[in-house]
Amino acid sequence: MLPSFVSPTASASVTPPPRPIPGSYGPPVLGPLRDRLDYFWFQSQDEFFRKRAAAHRSTVFRTNIPPTFPFFVSIDPRVVAIVDAAAFTALFDPDLVDKRDILIGPYNPGTGFTGGTRVGVYLDTEEAEHARIKTFAMDLLHRSARSWPVDFRAGVGAMLDTVDAEFAGKATGDDKPSASYLVPLQQCIFRFLCKAFVGADPSADWLVDNFGFTILDTWLALQILPTQKVGLVQPLEELLIHSFPLPSFLIWPGYYLLYRFVEKHGAEAVAYAETQHGIGKKDAINNILFVLGFNAFGGFSVFLPFLVAKVGDAADTTGLRPRLRDEVRRAMDKDADAGFGFAAVRESMPLVRSTVYEMLRMQPPVPLQFGRARRDFVLQSHGGAAYQVSKGEVLCGYQPLAMRDPEVFDRPEEFVPERFLGDDGAKLLQHLFWSNGPETAQPAPGNKQCAAKEVVVDTACMLLAELFRRYDDFVVEGTSFTKLVKRQSSPSLSPAAAAGVQQ
Repeated sequence: MLPSFVSPTASASVTPPPRPIPGSYGPPVLGPLRDRLDYFWFQSQDEFFRKRAAAHRSTVFRTNIPPTFPFFVSIDPRVVAIVDAAAFTALFDPDLVDKRDILIGPYNPGTGFTGGTRVGVYLDTEEAEHARIKTFAMDLLHRSARSWPVDFRAGVGAMLDTVDAEFAGKATGDDKPSASYLVPLQQCIFRFLCKAFVGADPSADWLVDNFGFTILDTWLALQILPTQKVGLVQPLEELLIHSFPLPSFLIWPGYYLLYRFVEKHGAEAVAYAETQHGIGKKDAINNILFVLGFNAFGGFSVFLPFLVAKVGDAADTTGLRPRLRDEVRRAMDKDADAGFGFAAVRESMPLVRSTVYEMLRMQPPVPLQFGRARRDFVLQSHGGAAYQVSKGEVLCGYQPLAMRDPEVFDRPEEFVPERFLGDDGAKLLQHLFWSNGPETAQPAPGNKQCAAKEVVVDTACMLLAELFRRYDDFVVEGTSFTKLVKRQSSPSLSPAAAAGVQQ
């Protein structure tokens, strides 16, 4: 459990002076190495932060964050960890923190992975190029708003056709029927993102269509593996993955293939960057690939499988699936001939949307947020607790604990699909931080909030809607469907809608 603070109403009328941040970095080399082994080997990521918060009786404390010794010689692993919702908000204030080259922490994979371009997410808001690239990304998203739902629904339909075929094949044999959705979902995500965001159809290039998502998986892995627990036999994982930066040249043939694909088939988007935003061709393509591969494909590949698995959990006793199904069907009946677009999932499916929000609270795609103190300042936490932060110190916010803060959320460790319903639920959205900013805020050129914040939630809602469009029920174990009950046509539906649900 997180340490509890006295509520603000019970605190003294006079704000206490800032106190030193508890915790220690330990002796050089040995301290960081000890924390690294705890982080990767002896504890889970959750345990690492929980145990230190409990030991220091504070939700703000000093620790080391991997990667560290021996070959990360230019990395300073010392951070100020934050695991409560109140102090976490400092990470979103551009007046307090600098986001320069600190996307995944003190370790920066380098421009070798991005074609030599220092892409937008590594730029700070005070750098002139940041606003230019952020505006370009936001404009691309706005331009794709009309086609995004159509392309996604078509991709999900193809994915579920693949799942149905595998499930039917297993059902005729002796094995327990099951069908993995992980690879079909990744293919779906990649193909629809290429169409909607880049304006390029992967089917125009056989290699890209069949191996593009695998290339992005490898490209992502090489960048982030030094900071991730994989689960290999120790000490092999520590020696082979966590002890030195992984080289970018391993992925260059695949990256170049994707570069040429965007250059040729996404020429309109590239030209738009050049003519409307003054971004050179090379930098435009590398930024497009990063947003496509790291932000969008990487984020969806992490979050959507967790969402499907949670909704399809066989152990659920709350009747969540029938309730979601009924809500989706009511929205479908309301305008039977129209497909699910952004308007439907925003206005007609409050429980679906709350379920997605709750999953983002429990399982954010990016668990850690970082920022470097731009100046000396006082970090405010609950109950008047305050800590002195010095200029240059790195803040490391651990979202899974900050968004389970018992000072903010009732039953913080439980998955509560209805949590964000109604007026009280809407008030909690200010504490939902998955997008590098509160859910109540909006992305802008002057901040670091995810440009696709809105469409990420909408897309996740559409995935659930499409599942309940096709199935009356489904059950998931791991990343496989073990039960699929196809929907029967309803006499209340129009002929067009009835044809749609049987496709």
